[in-house]
Amino acid sequence: MSLDFESLSLTEIIRLQNQLSAFLARRFEKTHALAFSDVTGSTAYFARFGNEAGRRLQQRHVDLIVKSLEGSGGRIVDTAGDGVFLCFPHVEAAVEVLGRFQTLRLQENFHIPPEHQLTTRIGIHWGTVLTDGVIVTGDPVNLCAKLAATAQPGEIRITKPAFLELPVQRRLRCRPIGPVKVAGASEPMEMFTFAWADPVRFPSTVVIVETGEQIPLPPHPIITFGRLREMNGAQANDIVLTHKDSSRAQQISRWHFEVRRAPEGLILRSVSTQPTAVNGRAICKGEETTISAGTIVRLSDVLTLRFISGTSDQASEESAVTTVS
Repeated sequence: MSLDFESLSLTEIIRLQNQLSAFLARRFEKTHALAFSDVTGSTAYFARFGNEAGRRLQQRHVDLIVKSLEGSGGRIVDTAGDGVFLCFPHVEAAVEVLGRFQTLRLQENFHIPPEHQLTTRIGIHWGTVLTDGVIVTGDPVNLCAKLAATAQPGEIRITKPAFLELPVQRRLRCRPIGPVKVAGASEPMEMFTFAWADPVRFPSTVVIVETGEQIPLPPHPIITFGRLREMNGAQANDIVLTHKDSSRAQQISRWHFEVRRAPEGLILRSVSTQPTAVNGRAICKGEETTISAGTIVRLSDVLTLRFISGTSDQASEESAVTTVS
């Protein structure tokens, strides 16, 4: 039976709207883990290498995500330009799949020249959306895309609602990064970064032993360490190394060493003739060695660095949880 909308009173129309809203929510409202993966630097890549190369880069992105999704219960909802929008039944599946994707991306990049390597930024959110099993819509979808835009290259960021859905062991691999302003949101959002790589082979923090300062490792393919802060107005090193004694600080090279992300873990390469010792063994300029959680690096006999998983507090807490388990 059809309704004659023209004959309905204002009260009847409002009642009908309420009934439709309740029916829509009851039938199509679901709470899902939402994720958005975006290729970084694609505009410049297209401009430099052309449309064909740019399109191949985008396809590599999609293909690696499809491979990572196998057996997860998650799915691709949409692909548009550089982005892939996904949904999952729970947050743990989302971080598992996207961590697997990051690992596959790293393995593939290792055999590709740096200028053609695929780098992405990812955001994960937990929220209530409307979905019929194909379409997924709602404000949390827009928020997820904007969340990904705040991430650093190679980083997985998650919102606090998503963080609270994770089991304890997964939470221990998250590092709070404080309130972050997201486009369109009235207030900054509390956010975390998820350490997707093996925490032993890929430590996420370096500690300056002499001061206790803890510095998160940026998620770059190559991380540079040295005393030089800027060169010609541009950042010279990802991690600037200093010493309270200026004369001793001069013994640290402008560029002292770099850390590269390889499929098997982090690799340290000395780029200085100044002394560098890894776990007590001297490393010559140009020499490489693997590092892991617990590795000690001594520079010019004036500064000591220790690589750890998470923060010192997180490492202690994780050890305690593992012992209890």
